[in-house]
Amino acid sequence: MQIEECGRVLVTGAGGFIGGRLVDALVRAGVAVSPMFRMPVSADGACQADLLDPASLARACVGIDTVVHCAGYAHAHDVDEGTTRQRHHQVNFVGTRNLLDAAARAGVARFIYLSSVKAMGAPGLRCVDEQWPAPPDTPYGLSKREAEEAVLAAGRCSGMRVCNLRLAMVYGRGSRGNLERMARGIAKGWFPPLPETGHRRSLIHIEDVVSAVRCVMVDARADGVTYIVADAQAWSGAEIYDALRAASGRARATWRVPAPVLAAAGRMGDLLGWLMRRKLPLDSHTVARLIGAECYSPASIYRDLGWQARVTLAQGARELFGRAEAGAAAPAVTGHTCGGGGR
Repeated sequence: MQIEECGRVLVTGAGGFIGGRLVDALVRAGVAVSPMFRMPVSADGACQADLLDPASLARACVGIDTVVHCAGYAHAHDVDEGTTRQRHHQVNFVGTRNLLDAAARAGVARFIYLSSVKAMGAPGLRCVDEQWPAPPDTPYGLSKREAEEAVLAAGRCSGMRVCNLRLAMVYGRGSRGNLERMARGIAKGWFPPLPETGHRRSLIHIEDVVSAVRCVMVDARADGVTYIVADAQAWSGAEIYDALRAASGRARATWRVPAPVLAAAGRMGDLLGWLMRRKLPLDSHTVARLIGAECYSPASIYRDLGWQARVTLAQGARELFGRAEAGAAAPAVTGHTCGGGGR
């Protein structure tokens, strides 16, 4: 099956980083796209709908063949735990269930849900796959796991071809994540060199996310399954820092902040944040994301579908600084995305 044969595609969260890049890529590929926004917009073919408004979702799904559900609530670091827990549940779980109901009633053929590796518990020092038994340990992760289960159940009941994609940390130009903040700090000269702890963290470039979505859209084997989407290689915080520093044009750092010093600064941020009743830029949560271990294996999607990430960390880092050579940061979208057979 070719991407142009997927019919009209509804992309939720089209105003976000991932959804917006996916819409652009599909339009360039000649796909008929209906970008869905929560607020009114004037984009071509756009529709307005709210995940918590079933009637608006029913209208959005009319004439749709494929749904790619990118929208969600991703406030990952809870300040008001009770409020954010409820918001995660409502948007990520209830909203996804509402969209599934609308899609099934409209006769949608394919439903792809962009989930997160946070739908599993923290892997510690292991590099884990989809079978990792630890349950999610945050309200965000729990809501994503519940939504995944709703997707699989809807596939069994309705006959829709469904697939969950658990994304590792997504980065790329235009994002507002940790790597992008680190890149800005390096460019301005204030972000210190991270220590080498040996802990590995999985990443995935936005163009490889788009590539993975395209792959499961056209491959019939991606049905009733959940896949981790990550680069085959994981990196330490120090390696990520070094790649970003090199991409910025700066010389390699000759010193490192000792890990105990960084951890102490994080604890101080915790205390000050508690006293000031707001989250500070540096706290224990941030330190853990900078130098902690969080490795996830994409072996299943490679084994089953032949998909693999193509954007290297060096290419992705250059893109963050606007230095990507022509086409180097986007080979996954324009080139080979899935293995042969079974389509």
